[in-house]
Amino acid sequence: MKALFKRHWPLLGLGALLLLVAFYLAKSGKELAKTTALLKGVVSGEGLALKDIHYRHDDPDEKIKWILDAEEVRFSGDKKTIRFYDFNLKVESEGRPRIKVSGKRGNYFQDSGRIELWGNLEGLYGKQYKILTDYMLVSEKLGLLSTEKPVEIFGPFFIVKGTGLFADLEKEQFKILSNVTTTINKEPASP
Repeated sequence: MKALFKRHWPLLGLGALLLLVAFYLAKSGKELAKTTALLKGVVSGEGLALKDIHYRHDDPDEKIKWILDAEEVRFSGDKKTIRFYDFNLKVESEGRPRIKVSGKRGNYFQDSGRIELWGNLEGLYGKQYKILTDYMLVSEKLGLLSTEKPVEIFGPFFIVKGTGLFADLEKEQFKILSNVTTTINKEPASP
């Protein structure tokens, strides 16, 4: 046995080294597969998907801050489009009432400043106004909001229902486009 070991020790050492390298490659191959699965969406251009997100954005120059809570957020490969699902969005602007919007899904297009929101939307403007609809298009750069879907707006002494909405957020004016029904109350209405 000693003679065999003395004669073939370089081959045995090489065999042990090959076993060690094979073990290392097998182990790193599993980790490489995990890393590949995690980065597959990013590398393929699909972007990045995150779960249970709380995102806060403060812009001191514009005197505005907003908070997005969502079950899932997906960023496009070029990071110019953000998709979010089951969301709550809060926007606070200096000198204006807080805006809260919740819904099922939304898209934010960074280049155009366009925000599309869908699915059982409920919007609150301050503590006095509430809006319900299924779809909303917001032009962030122009300060405009619109929809062609049925809309309900609740205020302190009124309820307005109709189809379609156009709102200028800068002028704080809104217009329901058709099939308008207004109810005026002597007492404050509850949304």
